[in-house]
Amino acid sequence: MSSVAVLTPESFAEHRSGLKDQEITEDEAYIPTYLEAFPPLPEKGAPGEKAGEPASAWGSKIRPIKASVITQVFHVPLEERRYKDNSQFGEGEEAKVCLEIMQRTGAHIELSLAKDQGLSIMVTGKLDSVMKARKEIVARLQTQASATVAIPKEHHRFVIGKNGEKLQELELKTATKIAIPRPDDPSANIRITGTKEGIEKARHEILLISAEQDKRAVERLSLEKAFHPFIAGAHNRLVQELSQETGARISIPPPSLPKDEIVITGEKEAVALAVNRIRAIYEDKRKTTTISVEVKKSQHKYIIGPKGNTLQEILEATGVSVEMPPLDSGSETIILRGEPDKLGPALTQVYAKAKSVIVVEVTAPAWLHRFIIGKKGQNIGRITQQLPRVHIEFTDGEERISLEGPTEEVEQAQAQIQEIIKDLLVRMDYTEVIIDQRFHRHLIGKNGANINRIKEQYKVSVRIPQDSERSGLVRIEGDPKGVQLARRELMEMVHRMENERTKDLIVEQKFHRTIIGQKGEKIKEVRDKFPEVIINFPDPAQKSDIVQLRGPKNEVEKCAKFLQKIIADLIENSFSLSVPIFKQFHKNIIGKGGANIKKIREETNTKIDLPTENSNSEMIVITGKKSNCEAARERILSIQRELANIKETEVTIPAKLHNSLIGSKGCLVRSIMEDCGGVHIHFPSEGSGSDKVTIRGPAGEVEKAKKQLLQLAEEKQVNNFTAELQAKPEYHKFLIGRGGANIRRVRDRTGARIIFPSPDDTEQELITIVGKEEAVRLAQKELESLVKNLDDVVEDNMVVDVCHHRHFVCRRGQVLRELAEEYGGVAVSFPRTGSNSQRVTLKGAKDCVEAAKKRIQEIIEDLESQVSVEVTIPQRYHRAVMGPKGCRIQHITREHEVQIKFPEREDSSAGQEPPPQENGEVSPEAEFVPRKCDIISISGRAEKCELAKSALLALVPITEDVEVSYELHRYIIGQKGSGIRKMMEEYEVNIWVPQPEKQLDVIKVTGLVANVERAKLGLLERVKELQAEQEDRFLVFKNALRSFKVTMSVDPKFHPKIIGRKGAVISQIRKDHDVDIRFPQPGSDEPDKVTVTGLPDTVDNAIDHLLNLEEEYMLSVTETETLAAYMKPPSRYGGGGGAGGGDDGTGGPAKGFVVRDAPWNAAGNKAPDMSSAEDFPTFGTGVAPKQASAWGPKKF
Repeated sequence: MSSVAVLTPESFAEHRSGLKDQEITEDEAYIPTYLEAFPPLPEKGAPGEKAGEPASAWGSKIRPIKASVITQVFHVPLEERRYKDNSQFGEGEEAKVCLEIMQRTGAHIELSLAKDQGLSIMVTGKLDSVMKARKEIVARLQTQASATVAIPKEHHRFVIGKNGEKLQELELKTATKIAIPRPDDPSANIRITGTKEGIEKARHEILLISAEQDKRAVERLSLEKAFHPFIAGAHNRLVQELSQETGARISIPPPSLPKDEIVITGEKEAVALAVNRIRAIYEDKRKTTTISVEVKKSQHKYIIGPKGNTLQEILEATGVSVEMPPLDSGSETIILRGEPDKLGPALTQVYAKAKSVIVVEVTAPAWLHRFIIGKKGQNIGRITQQLPRVHIEFTDGEERISLEGPTEEVEQAQAQIQEIIKDLLVRMDYTEVIIDQRFHRHLIGKNGANINRIKEQYKVSVRIPQDSERSGLVRIEGDPKGVQLARRELMEMVHRMENERTKDLIVEQKFHRTIIGQKGEKIKEVRDKFPEVIINFPDPAQKSDIVQLRGPKNEVEKCAKFLQKIIADLIENSFSLSVPIFKQFHKNIIGKGGANIKKIREETNTKIDLPTENSNSEMIVITGKKSNCEAARERILSIQRELANIKETEVTIPAKLHNSLIGSKGCLVRSIMEDCGGVHIHFPSEGSGSDKVTIRGPAGEVEKAKKQLLQLAEEKQVNNFTAELQAKPEYHKFLIGRGGANIRRVRDRTGARIIFPSPDDTEQELITIVGKEEAVRLAQKELESLVKNLDDVVEDNMVVDVCHHRHFVCRRGQVLRELAEEYGGVAVSFPRTGSNSQRVTLKGAKDCVEAAKKRIQEIIEDLESQVSVEVTIPQRYHRAVMGPKGCRIQHITREHEVQIKFPEREDSSAGQEPPPQENGEVSPEAEFVPRKCDIISISGRAEKCELAKSALLALVPITEDVEVSYELHRYIIGQKGSGIRKMMEEYEVNIWVPQPEKQLDVIKVTGLVANVERAKLGLLERVKELQAEQEDRFLVFKNALRSFKVTMSVDPKFHPKIIGRKGAVISQIRKDHDVDIRFPQPGSDEPDKVTVTGLPDTVDNAIDHLLNLEEEYMLSVTETETLAAYMKPPSRYGGGGGAGGGDDGTGGPAKGFVVRDAPWNAAGNKAPDMSSAEDFPTFGTGVAPKQASAWGPKKF
C-alpha cells in the first residue's frame, strides 16, 4: 500500500501565483560546453552482439511439464482504469471487486499501483480459475470498449462451437464478452465488448474462424512476427489502404498474440493482389538491419507510451520498428529494426523517451514518513507545489521514499526531503512498549478520553493496534522528553489495571434509584468513601439487576460489603401494608401543618403515603420494617377510633368460602361495603389458614354488614356442599360418555356439579361433587352404583365378519384403543390373521362391554354402508387444508366419523400447475383440469362424507388483493418482518408483499374466507395509522431538509468575484437557488470553506453553479497570463522577445542558444552557414505547424 502526493489545479495555481520572474544579467549567464549540452549516449555492445549466444531453455525442443498452478500478470493503464477514486489504495472498489472474484473463482489476486498510476494485476491459481478470474477482472476493473465484426451468417455456428464450448473458450482466452445474433436475426454483425487489446485478439480469432469456413479464396502467409509492423504500417494505415485497394480482408495478429500467420480472405484476384503486395513489402523489409540496446525495465513504459502510441509515432517518423520485450518478462533488451540511415534518429528518440523521467529513492525510517508528509500533507504539499512534475511515493512499512520525474526537479525534491529527514531525526524520538491487549480499551478510555489527554499533555503520538491485529505493541512518537513521560504514565495505568478486580452485585432494580439517591447524592457519598472504585449501574431499560464494581481488589471488597449492608437495610425497610381509613378522617391523621403524620413517621421510622384529596381511595400505605409498620398502623387506627363512633368486630367464616364471598375482582364484598355506609371488610391473607374476617366502621353499619356477610356465607355454604368419590382413571371416560352424554344425564337428574381431575392433578382417581347437600348425596349414590358395576368384570363375545377385522386392528389398533378409552378400559380381542374365525371377545365391566358391543356394531354398519367421495382441491392448497400437524383433518374425521386420504405429492418437475407463458404474455385462463395429485378421497357414510366434503372445501384458502401504497409496504413489514409476522399470526393468514423493485400498490392476503376478511380490515386500519404518521413525519422532515448543509472549498481569491459588487452576484445566486451561502470571515483558519444551506436538491444545484463560476474565473486568469506573455516590451538586447520584435530595425538579431567547444569550432571544421538554404532548407512557406508532443497535449 502506498501514499501518493497529488498535484491539484488549485495547488498549481497557488504555486504559480507565488512565483516571481527572476532577472538574470548577461554577465551572470553561464554558457555550457557542447558535451554538457549534448552528452554522448552510453556505449553498448555492438549490434547483434548476442546473436551467437546459445538458445535458451525456452527454445529447446523438449516441452516442459506444465505446472498445475500458473501465474499471469497483466496491466491496466491509468486511462483504462474504471475506478480512479482518490481513496486509499487497497480500500476502494477495486479491492472489493478482487475479493469477490477471489471468492467466486478460487484464484489468488494481487494488485499493485505503478508509478504512472496504472494497475498491475497478478493472478495465481489453476489454469481454469486464472482464466475465469482474468475475464472477470478485465470486465469489472477495466473500461470496456465495444466493436463489431461482420462475418457471413453461416459461419456463426462455427464461432459458437459444439454446446457453445468454442465461444466460451474464446471469451476466456481474450477476456471479452462476445454477443452473436440469434438465428432469426438477419444481422451478421458480432459484437465484442472488452478492453482494446482483448477486442483485437477476439476479432482476429473470429476472422480466422470465418476465413477457415469461407468458400472463397483463403491465403495464409507465414511471415516473421518482427516484420508485421512494416506490413501493418503506423497506426495500421498501410494495411487499411491495402485492404481498401484490393478489396481483400487482411487479418494480422495483434502485437500481444505470438503468431506469425497473416490470413488474407476475399475474391481470388483480390487475395492474389494483396498477397503479392504483402510479399513485396516483406522482401523489401528483410533487407533492413537491427540494433539491440539495453534500457532499464522501469523505463520501458515511457518508450511504449499510452496504448503503444509512442512506438507508432517512432515508426511513422523514422520507418523503424521498435520491438519491446513482454512486460511480464525480465528482459531489458530493445531491438530496433529498419533502414541503416534511419536507425540513428530512431535510437535517439528511444533514449530521449527513456531518459525523460528518472526514479530516485531516499532512505528514511518508516516511522518518520507521516512527519515528513506533515499535517494534512503540508510539508510534502509544499514540495509538490514548487515541483509539480515530481511524483513522490511513500510505501508503508518500508524505509524508502520514491521520487519520479524530470531529473532536475527530482534532484531538488530529493535535497528538500533529505533536509526534512535530517531535522526530524534531531528533534524526534520514539519508543515501543508491550502492553497486554486486554488493557488497550482502558488505555484509550471512553471516546478516546485517556489517550487524547496523554497526546495533548506530552505532545506525542500514541499508536495502539486494532483488536483485529492481535498485537500488544504500543508505539509512542514525538519529542524525546514527552515520549518518556507518556511511556511512564501508560505503564503506571497498566500496573493499576493489573491489580484491578471486577465484582458483580445482584441488586433488585427497584432499589437502584434509592441507592443512587436524588440527583445521585447517595451514590456520590459511596464513591467519595471509595474513590478508587468505579460503580456502574445498568441502564433502566435493560431490566438488569447487576451492579458492577471495578477497582483495586481490597477496595472493591470493602465497597461490596458496604453496599450489601445498605441493600439489607433497604430490603428490611421495604415491608409495606395498607390501612383503610375513612376519607373524612384523613385530615385529622395528617394534623395541623402535618404535625400528627410527621410525629408518627419519626417515632415509628416509617414512610407513610396518603392518597390525594381528589382520589376516591381510602387506603393509607405504610412502608418500613414490619414491626414499625404494624405500630404505625395501630397509631393511625387509634386516631380514627378516637374521632368517631367506630366499631370493629370479627366474624368466623370458613377459609374455603373466602374467595367465593369476595367474588370476581372483589365485586361481592364491595357491594356489601357500599350498601352498609362504607364499612371496611378485611379478609385474612391467602394461605394464612385463618377464618377470621374483620369488619370496621360505624356501629350500626357494622352490624348490618355482619348480618349480610353471614347470610351470604350461609348461602354459599348450602350451595357449596362437597363430596368426593374414588374411581379408576380408565372409568372416567365411560362415566362421562360420548360427548359428555352420561355425566350430563346425572347432572340433569340431581342438579349437582361433578368435577373430574385434570391430567395435571396429583389425585387422578378423585371425583369431586359440588352443590346442595341433597343433590350431592343423590349424585354420589348414582356414581357409586356405576363404579360398582364397572368393577364387576365379565367376558362376552360377538360375531364380526372377517372382512371388517382389518379396520379395527390397522394403524396399530387405533380403533381398539379408542374403544378401551371410551368404555372403561374394555379389552377387545380379535382372532389372529389367517384363522378365518369371526368370533371377537370383549372383557370388562358389564355396562362397558355392552356399550362397546353396541359401538362395534355401529362401526360395522358404517363400514357396510360406506361410500367413497372424491373432492378436488389443487395440490398447492393441501398443506393449508391439513393445518399444523394435520389438526384440521383430525378434527373433521372425529366430528364426521369419516376417513380422509390425501394423494401422494407429485414432483414439481413432472408438471407445473400454472398455465404456460409464451413470448412474455400470460395465457388466457384455461379450464382447471384435475390431476391425480389434486384428488382427496373421503370414506364413510354418504351423508357424513358430504358434510366432510363441505368442511374440506371451506378450508381451501382464497387470495384477495388489498390496495396499499408502495411507500407504506416497508412500514407494514416492520423491522426484520416483525409487523407482517404479527398480522399473519393474529389473523391466521399469509400476507404477500411484492418485491420493492416492482413498486406495486397491492398486497395479497391468502387464507380462510373469514380470516381474510378480518385481515383486510386490520390491514386497512394499519394503513390509516401509517398515513397519519407519514403526514406528521413529512412536516418534521420538510423542516429538517431546509437545514441540509454542505461545506465546499473555493479559492479565496475568487470570493470577491462570486460575491460581486455590494453582494449583487451572490444575492442573485441565493435567490435563484433558494439557499443560504456563507463565506468565511477575514482571518479565518479555513479561508477557502464556503457553506451552503437549504434543501438537498437546491444545495447541489447551487454548488454546481459556484464550481462553474470558479472554473470560468480560473480559465479567465489563465488566458490573461497567456496574452500577457506576448504583450511584454522588447528586451534591452533588442531581440524579438515581444510582439513585433522582428520588425524593429534598430534591434540586432536574437542571440540564440550558445555553447562552447562545439565540434565545428575545432580545427578543420567549418561552422554551418545559417543563411544557406542548402544547410538550412525551408519546410514550406508560412509558419510551421506545431508538432504534437509524443507525450500528448500539455496540461499547463
